Amino acid sequence: MIKRGLILLCGVAVVLGGAPIHLAGALENTDVADDVDLEETINSISEDVPEVFIKAINPGYKVDGKNNTGEMIEISRISTDEPLSLAGFSIGYTNSSGNYSTIFEFPDNSWMNGENIILRLASSPDGDQSAATYTKTLAFSAGIDLKKHEEVIDEVCWTGKVGCYKEFKSANPTTLVRNLQTGDFEHLATYDPVYDVESYFVDMAREEEGYGQIASQCKGVQFSEILTYYETFKTEQFIELYNASSEQVLLDGCQIRYKNKNHTLKGVVAPEGYFVYLPDGFNLTKNPVNSNTLELIDVDGVAVDSLSYPNGQRKGASFAFIGYDYNGEELWRVTYAPTPGAANNYQEFRTCEEGKVLNEATGNCVKATKVSAKVCKEGQYLNILTGRCKKYETASTKTCKEGYYLNPDTNRCRKIVDNKGADYSLQPETYEEQSSFVALYAVLGVVGVGVIYLIYEFRHEILHWFSKIKKKIKNKKSD
Repeated sequence: MIKRGLILLCGVAVVLGGAPIHLAGALENTDVADDVDLEETINSISEDVPEVFIKAINPGYKVDGKNNTGEMIEISRISTDEPLSLAGFSIGYTNSSGNYSTIFEFPDNSWMNGENIILRLASSPDGDQSAATYTKTLAFSAGIDLKKHEEVIDEVCWTGKVGCYKEFKSANPTTLVRNLQTGDFEHLATYDPVYDVESYFVDMAREEEGYGQIASQCKGVQFSEILTYYETFKTEQFIELYNASSEQVLLDGCQIRYKNKNHTLKGVVAPEGYFVYLPDGFNLTKNPVNSNTLELIDVDGVAVDSLSYPNGQRKGASFAFIGYDYNGEELWRVTYAPTPGAANNYQEFRTCEEGKVLNEATGNCVKATKVSAKVCKEGQYLNILTGRCKKYETASTKTCKEGYYLNPDTNRCRKIVDNKGADYSLQPETYEEQSSFVALYAVLGVVGVGVIYLIYEFRHEILHWFSKIKKKIKNKKSD
């Protein structure tokens, strides 16, 4: 075991404080046959060597019509004498736009039992050939880091820029593999990582380590985030759960109900931890016309939480819980910073790529105008979207010439109209005068309707009365 540890140790380039340290020369004069001296040498420098490091990365390729084939992250370690606790370890990802997110956190009760661990994209064709899975697919131009308790202990990027390795090419599939002799990475056309099913395990009831028994129920677990409107592939969709309790929760037997169908959950959620579920055998409606509802069903069949996501979802954005309002009601927002498996982050607008700026009126990224050198004269401002100078106009400072007045609703000057038939100008009616006229018209209308009704109701009597009067008038004339 000691000799094996030496071979691996001698070739690793360790990242400490951002500077790679090559260890190949540290032991070049060591006598491999002398086990005692070798052990002392390893112990003397082991403090400067991380227990775990990044060994290889593959972003996945389209093979036989299947996307993300071969995608994986390989993690290795120096010593394999005994299982290594992975509590506090996590893998971070920086995409091509520079956005950072944690794509995998090792559970506190997880252990590395072999020389390497293979992690794969959960939705990839090789997802079952892995010790653990993540949900955010790796890009052809990006980077990852390995952290222990939020401290970066190893990192690698492949953007083609200074300090990074060349990008991956879809037409030329490769795997970025660390050379254990130099510590540097290189693109290899053929590389077959060894998957050992026993290299990684999660001890679900390790009481002597202080983990306690796992509750086989979903009470205390709640919906935290959902992404439905994917950018490219349906596999980007996810449902995130959060364990608000102080104990681990075993999800086995719990279900998610969507459109009257139940979908089984399996796995463990750490106390105050997150669990990401990828829709299995079904797809979420990207942007429903009306709200779509999901329910979390406990082992006893009772719904313990529900989530309704409304119309208004945005491409590449998630719908996330971001806190509570003053009345204690949950606040959910569409965010352009999805964080599957991590604390939610609200970002109102999308991040624009280089050369574009955000039009906040539409929420879209538009081509930036080269206006940095343009200066507008006093009383004007520069519109960065059009590159033009526009005049400031406010109702409080605008004045009108004689004979005109300022309309406060339109901020425009209107001509004052005089009454030519009187000795005074027309005065605008006040609200009270207008109201009085309206009330008067209403009363007159009611009275008029009443008079018409009475005339109609007594029309025969009225005609008979007029006939009698007419007859009397006629008799008087004949006399």
